[in-house]
This record gives sequence, structure tokens and C-alpha cells, in this order.
Amino acid sequence: MARDIEGSVVTDFEDRMSYGGYLDLTTLLSAQRPLSDPEHHDELLFIVQHQTTELWLKLVLHELGAAQQLLREDQLAPALKCIARVKHIQKTLTEQWSVLATLTPAEYGQFRDVLGNASGFQSAQYRAVEFRLGNKNAGMLRVFASDPPAQALVKAALDAPSLYDEFLRLLARSGYPIPAAVLERDVTAPWTYTAELVRVFVDIYRDPQTHWAAYETCEELVDLEDNFQLWRFRHLKTVERIIGLKTGTGGSSGVPFLQRALDLTFFPELYAVRTEL
Repeated sequence: MARDIEGSVVTDFEDRMSYGGYLDLTTLLSAQRPLSDPEHHDELLFIVQHQTTELWLKLVLHELGAAQQLLREDQLAPALKCIARVKHIQKTLTEQWSVLATLTPAEYGQFRDVLGNASGFQSAQYRAVEFRLGNKNAGMLRVFASDPPAQALVKAALDAPSLYDEFLRLLARSGYPIPAAVLERDVTAPWTYTAELVRVFVDIYRDPQTHWAAYETCEELVDLEDNFQLWRFRHLKTVERIIGLKTGTGGSSGVPFLQRALDLTFFPELYAVRTEL
């Protein structure tokens, strides 16, 4: 049942780029360092789950940044390609919770103490993603005060226009009557629901063929929000399954804190327009 190695297959990597070398697997695969003593079998699962999430978040930030730049350049089609990739990443991130959900309360309890106050709440990349999508909160900066590079990443996302801001500016440049208050708003502030904006979207949604590019982009943004909310919900249910109503390691109330996040929205006018149609 053995398969012979073809003669053309490269096997000598003394002076060639290898798979492991290109991906720097020595560094990557040595980054999982369980702290439990004796080492608990399930701590590796917990570490890999969160490290892979951070890798996907890095790619999400990369794609959102590119999408925002393309929107600034009025290149809507390639921007939508970036958004489409983010949507696929979101589905992978959501499905990952099913792996962590195999961790039972008894198993987690055997190494939870080594986390100290470490918590996903402190993920700078997650916070930057939220900020890029418009859910901004300047108070979060103090969480990263002890980590200047992380704080700089979050602050850059706070200070920049969100993806939604860039889309609305593109619409304005395309002749849509976007309210001046929206275009001139303080982009570091949380988004404020704007009823006048709903009227713009009503016109788009009532005649999608005429406004197809804008219409398609609106629906892509709704997809992003739906996916994000599904991720939040799976996070909540996984935490509830593993620790019940215990407080979080970072000091939050745990499940109730995560529950309140489900009330947050990135693009409220894109949901409000559905009531008006």
C-alpha cells in the first residue's frame, strides 16, 4: 500500500526553501506552552483554539484594511472581494467554537487557574476588528495600556473611519444624498442611528436594478453583521456550556456580559430599512 515518491519530487532542502521554512513552523509550533503542572491534556486545545483565532483575526484586519482603502479609491468590486473573504473567515471562526465546546467543565477546571486574569476580552485584534466595523469605545484603550504595540493597533482602528463610514462616503461621492452630519461625524465616537440615512437606503432597496452596486454592498454588510452576531452567540453558548454563570477570568460577569454584546449593532440603518419596505 506504499506510494512511491516520484523522482522529480524535491527531497534535499539543504539550500532550498522548504514548507516549514516558508511558514516558520519552528516558531509557530513552539508557541503552544501549557502552564499547568503537571501539564493537563486539554490545555493544548484551549491554547490552539485561541491562537488560531488570533491568526484568523490578523487576516480579517488585513482584508478589512484593504477593503477600506479600495472604497476610498472608489474601487467597489475588489473591495467586495475582500469582504467576501472576511465572510468565509467568519464562518470558520464560528465553527471553531464546536471544537472548544468539547471541553467539559471538569476538564477546564483543572487548568483554568493558570490563566490568571487572561481573557479574550483583552484581544487587541478582536477589538480592532470591532472598531473597524464601527463598534467603537475609546475607554477600551486603557485595557492595553501595558502593551503599547497592542494599544497602538487598537487606537489606529479607533481613529480611522470605519468600513461603514467609507461606504457612506463612497455613496456620497456617487451622488447619493448622504446627510452632512454623517460625513462630518467624529469617527472615534460610537455610531449613532441616523433616520435620514434610512430614507437613502429605502430608495436603493426599492429599485435594486438601478442601484445594484450600492444594493449589493448593503447586503454584503448585512452578511458581515449576521456572521458577527452568530460568532458572538456561539461564543456565549460555549462559555455557558463550560463555566455556566461563573465570572470570567478577566473580571467580567461572564455570560451576562456576553449576552449584552448581542444588542450591539454595526449597521442599524441597514436593518431598519427592512421595516420601511
